[in-house]
Amino acid sequence: MVRSLSLACMVVICISFVNPAAAQERMRIAWAGSTPSNTPIWVADQKGFFKKNGLNVEVISISASTIVIQALLTGEVDFIIAPSATLVTSKLAGADTVMVSTNLPLFIDHIVSLGNITTVEQLKGKFGGVNRLGTTSDMTLRLALRRLGVDPEKDTKIIATGENPQRLAALANNITQFTLLGEPLVREAEKLGFRDLYDIGTLKIPYHVNAVVTREKTVKERRPLVQKVVRAFTESLHYIHTNKEDTKALIGKNLKTKDPEGLERAYKAYNTAFPEIPYPNAEGVKTLLDDIAPRDKKAAAADPKSFVDMSLVQELEASGFIKQLYKK
Repeated sequence: MVRSLSLACMVVICISFVNPAAAQERMRIAWAGSTPSNTPIWVADQKGFFKKNGLNVEVISISASTIVIQALLTGEVDFIIAPSATLVTSKLAGADTVMVSTNLPLFIDHIVSLGNITTVEQLKGKFGGVNRLGTTSDMTLRLALRRLGVDPEKDTKIIATGENPQRLAALANNITQFTLLGEPLVREAEKLGFRDLYDIGTLKIPYHVNAVVTREKTVKERRPLVQKVVRAFTESLHYIHTNKEDTKALIGKNLKTKDPEGLERAYKAYNTAFPEIPYPNAEGVKTLLDDIAPRDKKAAAADPKSFVDMSLVQELEASGFIKQLYKK
């Protein structure tokens, strides 16, 4: 009997050695939106940083951020890649969502319009296109317009026209006169005769366009897992900063484009905005809370700090891990 147990143990050990994933922690993570803002999750998955950190991850692409949050709240996934808007709206509705790390803490998209529109003021009375109402593109466009002196509710009509190819088609058919796009699609739009009307990135508005969001329950009950996820994304950001050509190739692969100028522009724009130390600061949440406070009493009373958990990145930085990555 002792001999049989010994043999059984040896078999388990051999299986674990041959298949390291068997000893890795399983989790599911979802993301939405085919833009370079999702480069960190593409790198973490396709360059092996999840596996390196002991994670057996199922990465799921979902069509819109409004659906992504539903997957998190129903327990279908453990983490999501989401913007401040998704985090804020869910938490104000009573969910225990929390941001543990950020990948893109600034607006980086552009307002793209028909060629005959030359000023933001001329957007008044026009139709704007977004993916779906309530999604990242919708909230981003509305917030940016307000910062530029255009009331999206009173001065424009924003409608759902679908993902990026559909948004361009809506412009081409004059169904809409402006939309929100990021590089390299801004370059594609210009080639089609549309105008890069305004680079929202120049406003330097703190806002988490792309962040790692989970539930407070997960942080409390599975903190080591959450720390591994934060570490994997931190390594992915370092890879992006230090491997330009490989990153450009990865962006091209995931966006299905080979345009060298478009990929160069995309890398330059996003690499500048991707942080080295991914602190989920409260300022990136406060921007949205302040914007919707006049229309939402809960937002007016909310504390931006309650939406983020800085401790996981703080622990990672205190350990010297990030300093060692960049050899500072």
